[in-house]
Amino acid sequence: MYPLQKTLFATAALTLSASLSFAAAIVPGFNTTTDGRNDDGTFTTGGCNNPSNGGTCAGTPVPVGFNLNFFGVNFNTLFVNTNGNVTMAAPLSTFTPFGLTATNSQIIAPYFADVDTRNSSSGVTTFGNGLFNGFNAFGVNWINVGYYAQHVDKTNSFQLLLVDRTDTGAGNFDIVFNYDNVGWETGDQSGGSGGLGGDSARAGFSNGSGLPGTSFELTGSAVNGAFLNGGPDALTTHDLNSNVPGRYVFEARNGAISTGAPEPGTLAMLAGAAVLFLGLRRRVR
Repeated sequence: MYPLQKTLFATAALTLSASLSFAAAIVPGFNTTTDGRNDDGTFTTGGCNNPSNGGTCAGTPVPVGFNLNFFGVNFNTLFVNTNGNVTMAAPLSTFTPFGLTATNSQIIAPYFADVDTRNSSSGVTTFGNGLFNGFNAFGVNWINVGYYAQHVDKTNSFQLLLVDRTDTGAGNFDIVFNYDNVGWETGDQSGGSGGLGGDSARAGFSNGSGLPGTSFELTGSAVNGAFLNGGPDALTTHDLNSNVPGRYVFEARNGAISTGAPEPGTLAMLAGAAVLFLGLRRRVR
């Protein structure tokens, strides 16, 4: 083996070793409360009549446990919505994802799409308080959830964490999106078929003001196939401000939130290194 080949091989081996030591992106816990099985619902104390069956979800504001400054909008309660998002001003039952960079909704959405948990084989939305990296946090889980209408042939597992960072200043916090599996992108009523195509999922946030710099969407939002496992912007194999594939971290400091372009995670880089190594091996003999 030639020196360059040895170097590339050693680098790939170290990268593989590091990747194997990574924990899954989703943090255990944050599951003390559930909104039960529903479609298009919002957590409501005492239960929520399923809107798809003619009922309504009044929505109960859920305490976060600390104060957050979100682009100048201050809040300490929010609404937990089944369709992959939380909102601050009012519940949201909308199932077809709309653009987050031109909305008047105050929303944080790790995966805004038509989640349907009515099938007994689907997971349900849960939330609660816990710790993340030693800091107090509020989290919402959508683990092994299906899509409309009651499909579970494909499921998604993702999580939202809001992390108290008042150690850096009043109202400061981190937004963390975690993804372990993304198998579907669309519900039947959003132009999709079999969980694919149509008006596909969006991920990001907005304070609803419409002002420049107060909203953000991840690359791949509304692009068919982009977020899915193996897609060009696969949420499970890219990362942002993190060394864990599937984890995206946004720091909210003094009312502003830093964003950036997601990068391929370690597993994706390992695959690239392997391709390069094999290519060089064929050429250098």
